[in-house]
Amino acid sequence: MSKILPIQPLTQAAFAPFGQVIEADPARMKFINGGNTERFHALAEAEVSGEDARVIINIFRGQPRPFPYALTMMERHPFGSQSFSPLNGRPYLVVVSEDEGGQPGEPQVFLARGDQGVNYRRNVWHHPLMTIGTVSDFLVVDRDGPDNNLEEFFYPQPYSISEPSL
Repeated sequence: MSKILPIQPLTQAAFAPFGQVIEADPARMKFINGGNTERFHALAEAEVSGEDARVIINIFRGQPRPFPYALTMMERHPFGSQSFSPLNGRPYLVVVSEDEGGQPGEPQVFLARGDQGVNYRRNVWHHPLMTIGTVSDFLVVDRDGPDNNLEEFFYPQPYSISEPSL
């Protein structure tokens, strides 16, 4: 039987070991453009390494996952961070794990609001995009370069994620 993973709220403090939460943080707000625009400054930092690497901006269109969901794999990107910001204002799940000797440990599941994005640090184990209920688009800032920036791990025993309460 697979272990059911609890879903916790996505907060800056809880997510700090894995990267940054991207949201309109009043502590980082300043007015620009003659006071007409609120700028929430430096909410996350893109990381890239490798010769000829660059930061790119993409749109990912995620298909909704069925629940209960059998979580069987995690991935990480050794040469660059990866951020996801929802474009449709819909909640989604964020699944991350601490590294345990070169492989992911037990996953943690966060419920992100539709106005929160995440920036996974380089080498942080995470599950691919997990939309809830309907197709959703995300603005993704990512590394592009000549090296393989993807490592995958498949758990010998799946974990289970119940349908989140929205």
